[in-house]
Amino acid sequence: MSKPGSARQRLLSAAAECFYAQGVAATGIDTITATAGVAKMSLYNNFASKDELVLAYLQERHAEWLGLYEARLAASDGTGRAGVAAVFDAYADHANAAYVHGFRGCGLLNAAAELPSGAPGREQVRQHKEQVQQLLAGHLANVAGLTANQVENLALQLSFALEGAMSRAGLEGRSDLLVRAKILALQLVDQAANAADTSQASA
Repeated sequence: MSKPGSARQRLLSAAAECFYAQGVAATGIDTITATAGVAKMSLYNNFASKDELVLAYLQERHAEWLGLYEARLAASDGTGRAGVAAVFDAYADHANAAYVHGFRGCGLLNAAAELPSGAPGREQVRQHKEQVQQLLAGHLANVAGLTANQVENLALQLSFALEGAMSRAGLEGRSDLLVRAKILALQLVDQAANAADTSQASA
């Protein structure tokens, strides 16, 4: 029975399943085409090489995460604090996706760890992580009383905390660790906001 969607869509879906479950290096072209239910020529008609397929897979994962983040943000109250929560919640939502072979952590970082320095895929992952930090900074800038320097430092701290939580969650197969990381992150935001209020009140 043929799978729905174009050959390209089926190949990307197969790549997402196989790369995430088995790793990039361990997944051959034959495995992807068999999973997608297409001829090998279909892959090369859509992607110049496996490297190009890997890059497309990473771009798709980035787009998926952005969609989850935007949905969380749209459902929030629009405050800076809620924006920070939306970033963490989007990672938790990604972790709770229906992975065929279970949750194995951040698919972007897993793939980047297998790619050589300078590979386009690694650059895509770097850009994703930088954008996440920028999103956090943008939301923190809307927390009353925080200086630009405080926003920059706290965004870096929260992005590091998020990456650490994602790594632990993947190793332990526990997406609830991301919820705990969000709680800790929001405590840091509240502490920074309260300190700013106290400083302004005593000035």
